[in-house]
Amino acid sequence: MHRIRVGLLATVACLIAGGCSSGNDHAEIHVDHAETLADQAVHLTVTGLERNAKVSVGAESVDHDGKKWHSEVTVTADDQGSIDLDRAEPTGGSYQHADGMGLFWSMNPPDGDPEQQAYLPPFENGHPIEQVDVFVSTDGKRIASTALTRRWLRSGATSRTVSLATDKISGVYAAPPAGPAKHPAVLLIGGSEGGLAPQSMTELLASHGYPTLALAYFHAPGLPKDLRDIPVEYFASAARWLARQPGVDPAHIVVSGTSRGSEAALLASQNYPDLIHGTILYAPSATVIESFPAANGAAWTLHGQPLRADGQPIPVDHVTGPVLAVAGTDDLLSQAQYSARQIVRELDEAHNRLPHEALVLEGAGHAIGGAPYLPRGTTFLNPVLQRPLQLGGSRAVNEAALRQVWPKTLALLGSLS
Repeated sequence: MHRIRVGLLATVACLIAGGCSSGNDHAEIHVDHAETLADQAVHLTVTGLERNAKVSVGAESVDHDGKKWHSEVTVTADDQGSIDLDRAEPTGGSYQHADGMGLFWSMNPPDGDPEQQAYLPPFENGHPIEQVDVFVSTDGKRIASTALTRRWLRSGATSRTVSLATDKISGVYAAPPAGPAKHPAVLLIGGSEGGLAPQSMTELLASHGYPTLALAYFHAPGLPKDLRDIPVEYFASAARWLARQPGVDPAHIVVSGTSRGSEAALLASQNYPDLIHGTILYAPSATVIESFPAANGAAWTLHGQPLRADGQPIPVDHVTGPVLAVAGTDDLLSQAQYSARQIVRELDEAHNRLPHEALVLEGAGHAIGGAPYLPRGTTFLNPVLQRPLQLGGSRAVNEAALRQVWPKTLALLGSLS
């Protein structure tokens, strides 16, 4: 009884004085790499907690519009007072299953839910460097924090605008650090959003050693307002421009097309096999579709003639190099999973002996191109239509899909090195 009484008195004295510390006050956050490229995973652990302590672990980052995105989960320390986010199962919060990078992709904006509202990609066309603040809190008090740097563009790599006035094409070109080696290069073609492909993918590919040109072809200054009568020759001109750049291996130009851009990519691969030596298609179409946004004309022309949307497959018998066609089964914008399989089937029937694969991801939506570990939604605000489009999938399923797709993309490019 004497020991109990002394303990209670000591506790009361601490509370009155307000100077006592909990067993969690020595918490520390450890990260294996404090600075990485934005598509690279990090390993986060927390130590110095009380055994079996229940705490919140969260992350925050400010997007290019100044909005602070936030994620947070509740997790329990082990018998040693440690938490390994790769293995810790959340009991509530932004994501539901053990995921060492869950804090990164599950961040939410301060004004809504990316599962329900449309957001332009918050960190993909902004600053070349993103800071992510990771913290641990208990009872609303932050007891540990650290800052991580996530880069789009590695040191020594460069990015610049390509203009119609000087280059006869429009876009953004990113290049790896200068050196004597020649590298496979990528021509990126976006979809019905028009403008430029996400800057993040351009810079990340360059940071991995692949010079990349993100090409604008409509809904950008000096270019057609609509996706209508776009010459396939324009994409061939872009491939030739890319092949002339320092550090580019002209024998290994890869075209990558997303959604409507997959039509242009496939048409360029088929009609210019001497220029294009590999093809990557995200959420593809195996046929030519009509103009956009008004479906009352031809989207593409070849040799001055419109390519009519007649429902026939785009020929692939002249396509050279490896082909990767990626689609999700819950794509709400297109029948991409059937197109991906059809493209590969057509290549089989053409007796194409080079690697070609249809990667169809169960439950994933339309947005299955690009790097993982980024906060994205399942609804997209299309700048041409000025209205939101439901893309399908869920944030968690789409993230899991991207973790398969991005390594496949880099592997295809690596096979040409």
